[in-house]
Amino acid sequence: MTMASDPLPTTVDPDQAAHFGRMAAEWWDPNGSSAMLHRMNPVRLAYIRERLDQHWSLDECDLKPLKARRAADVGCGAGLVAEPLARLGAQVTGIDAAPENIAAARLHAQGQGLKIDYRVGGVETLAGSYDLVTCLEVLEHVAEPRAFVAGLGRILAEDGLLILSTPNRTGASRLLLVGLAEAFGRIPKGTHDWEKFLSPEETAALLRDAGLEIVDCTGLSWGPANGFHLSEDKSLDYFVTARRA
Repeated sequence: MTMASDPLPTTVDPDQAAHFGRMAAEWWDPNGSSAMLHRMNPVRLAYIRERLDQHWSLDECDLKPLKARRAADVGCGAGLVAEPLARLGAQVTGIDAAPENIAAARLHAQGQGLKIDYRVGGVETLAGSYDLVTCLEVLEHVAEPRAFVAGLGRILAEDGLLILSTPNRTGASRLLLVGLAEAFGRIPKGTHDWEKFLSPEETAALLRDAGLEIVDCTGLSWGPANGFHLSEDKSLDYFVTARRA
């Protein structure tokens, strides 16, 4: 008789899930509690498209470059990244630990005429393999970063691409993301715990332990003149693209 495998340990931090769940109603309001994510999103999407085109040698003018490919957006919130991935042609699964976020995501996608498989849970509840796995501004909010990154690697297809972003643990991120941003209401208080931020080197080690190799690491910077933009400076936030080693 074949025995069912033991369930994987949860990577969900219930306090963090509850915190973001309280933001669900405003998630799609560009001036609401997720305003910073809305400002970051064009840069995030541009980075994703650039990495996709390079990895699969895609036509940069193709409006549906992910057609027939499966994508998982882990920590999807209410769908700021999942919806654009669906518009690029992907069969998208979006997963988030906050039921309120998934409810908001389903409602918004329905209004946009998009079919996205939204689920409540952590990465450990996903099965199968995905050509693209995205995980943006999530790693710093999970309970077990090592197990979480291992989970991302577990669901990545053989020729797949993993793209994640997360804040760096520096004085700049402490001042801007935790101090000023929360003090001036740019993001809700309690959103970030600076001690949970990971350096690029720490993230790289977790990826290597998960059997992945890094193909790109690019900074996400902010300036008063040009807002959020890609940069060689990784002191605030950074993107990492990885594939199976």
